[in-house]
Amino acid sequence: MRDNIYTIPVSEVFEPKCGCPICRMRDMLEKRCIEYIMGAAMMEPDIRIETNKAGFCTDHFQMMLGQKNRLSLALMLESHLAELRKNGYRDILDKAKARPRKRIGMKTVNDTCFVCDQIDQAMDGMLNTVMKQWGRDPDFQTLFREQEYICLPHAERLLTTAHDTLSKKEYPAFEKLVIGLLDKHMEAVGADVSHFCKMFDYRNAGPNADWGNSRDSIERALQLLSTRDFHTGESGEKPSK
Repeated sequence: MRDNIYTIPVSEVFEPKCGCPICRMRDMLEKRCIEYIMGAAMMEPDIRIETNKAGFCTDHFQMMLGQKNRLSLALMLESHLAELRKNGYRDILDKAKARPRKRIGMKTVNDTCFVCDQIDQAMDGMLNTVMKQWGRDPDFQTLFREQEYICLPHAERLLTTAHDTLSKKEYPAFEKLVIGLLDKHMEAVGADVSHFCKMFDYRNAGPNADWGNSRDSIERALQLLSTRDFHTGESGEKPSK
């Protein structure tokens, strides 16, 4: 792991108290990794070997394109395509001819991603640090309790890490906190989605209709379930309602 590029103090992630802190952690790591490989690392032979073999997922291709550094991306694609022509995609296509029941678990195109691999490694280390701080730092425990919410996928990841890391004495309080933060937000978002649906009933129509907090409830529900912020499109502008 390239610590100078990906390391982020855990306190920096938890201080904003807005949204899911583990989503913020992932976003910060993702941003640094994309900027790194689109910058100086693009010409580092060892990095290019790794990116040529692993490639990138659709999400990270989109983020790389959004960096506006088209030459860096073109150079990376040039060598990645050459690697695929030489060693990669023919084997995958040959295996696609297998009978359906033999395809289960078979590697497919874009199964691997350099950025995803780097982030997963960095996240593992940072979540272990979260557990250590939880176990020994009362101030961090307070900071964790003050978070707005934990999204569903990251609640699962936190509890998996906690189960393997925390003591039997420490785990119950941590589990209760994570589930409590998730449940509270799940209930609020669910209520807002229901209110949004009700507003399409003709009896609730009119210039004075009270939409409450429901107008962006779809985006918030998707973020709760997927970890991704759907409030902004590719252009970064707020979508029209």
